[in-house]
Amino acid sequence: MAKPIETGLVLEGEDATAFRHYLEHPTFTREGLNLMREAKHDAERAGLD
Repeated sequence: MAKPIETGLVLEGEDATAFRHYLEHPTFTREGLNLMREAKHDAERAGLD
């Protein structure tokens, strides 16, 4: 039987604090928003919407 995969990723200290803050207050760059718009457009064209 296969063993379960363990991710092993544990954030501690400042890293954990920064990650939690980002999850609660995400930021979006103009480049990131444009990328999402393109992906949505491509998905709609491919009939994946």
